[in-house]
Amino acid sequence: MIEFSLDTRSGVSPYLQVVHQVRRALRLGLLVEGDQLPTVKDVVASLAINPNTVLKAYRELERDGLVAARPGVGTFVTRTLADSTLAAHEPLRRDLARWLAKARLAGLDEESIEALFASTFRDVNEESA
Repeated sequence: MIEFSLDTRSGVSPYLQVVHQVRRALRLGLLVEGDQLPTVKDVVASLAINPNTVLKAYRELERDGLVAARPGVGTFVTRTLADSTLAAHEPLRRDLARWLAKARLAGLDEESIEALFASTFRDVNEESA
């Protein structure tokens, strides 16, 4: 089961952070069809947020056809976002882990690593466009 976390410094609303985390888990194959999302009550207890925030996130996921609420039972995944590239993830993850270790050895903190990655990602996307 997925465990949510919130980054209060991100500037992204809590409900969107929950939505993004579910979508990411679906894309990476960490959540599959039939899996149950944490109950609203459990998410509220673990994140100390308003129940309406969780409900809003779950409603958006339901509207997108990714989950379905079963009254009295819970919210379940109805569709995955993983595709045929899923098999390529593990070797790429290992390469990325090595790169992150090098970045830390070079003295970069988390924000610097994120900034470098985001900047390089944008540059590469612009070059290939």
